[in-house]
Amino acid sequence: MVREYTLERYARQLPLIGIDGQRKLLKSTALVVGAGGLGSSVLPYLVAAGVGRILIVDKGYVDLPDLNRQVLYSEDDLGKAKAIAAAERLRRLNSSISIVSYIMDVTDKHFEELVMSADVIVDCLDNWTARFVLNELAVKHLKPLVHAGVQEFYGQATTVIPGQTPCLKCIVPKASDRGEPIPIIGFTPAVLGSIEASEVIKILLGEKPALAGILLVVDLKNVEFSKIRIVKKSDCPVCGAYTSAS
Repeated sequence: MVREYTLERYARQLPLIGIDGQRKLLKSTALVVGAGGLGSSVLPYLVAAGVGRILIVDKGYVDLPDLNRQVLYSEDDLGKAKAIAAAERLRRLNSSISIVSYIMDVTDKHFEELVMSADVIVDCLDNWTARFVLNELAVKHLKPLVHAGVQEFYGQATTVIPGQTPCLKCIVPKASDRGEPIPIIGFTPAVLGSIEASEVIKILLGEKPALAGILLVVDLKNVEFSKIRIVKKSDCPVCGAYTSAS
């Protein structure tokens, strides 16, 4: 049952998703991997929308150069674990949901358990090494994966539905991570993170995500958005063996 105070909190979105839709969100679990620039946009919108259980994974600590884009944090958070600081702030936004933080990497032996417990996974990472691990686990456990990546004024986003769409390995067979910090303007992850949040909410509501099988390429310097249809590779080492019948 959705209680009266909950109805009031979500009054502006109930005409769009209905009480049944709100109930779906409240019963859902989203695993957000990365609480940096992308996570700073994804997390508040999922919390504000009333996703009932949110798991935050990040092994980093708040540093001064983070503050140009990681708007979940303030100067008072410098030196704090991002996962902990993010959860503390987000609980002040919506105390009626469960927010659990984990200071860990995707290679931690307990991370796979979090993947298994989630209804949707959100890739807010900043490196392909970790992203490929996340992609493999999402496909293995047939969990929808919402991806975004950003650099400078540019970004990309797609949604992986295991067994139906290409996975990240189909799109980027090989990738080498930069040895130095990625240059980034603050509003780029804000835009891409908002797009990720919209895909997550549609998935949790049981609707088809708009970026399933589509790579959205965003150029904010020229304010251009392009959609590219991507093809699942039958010989993909990660998802090639999975079909819609899986």
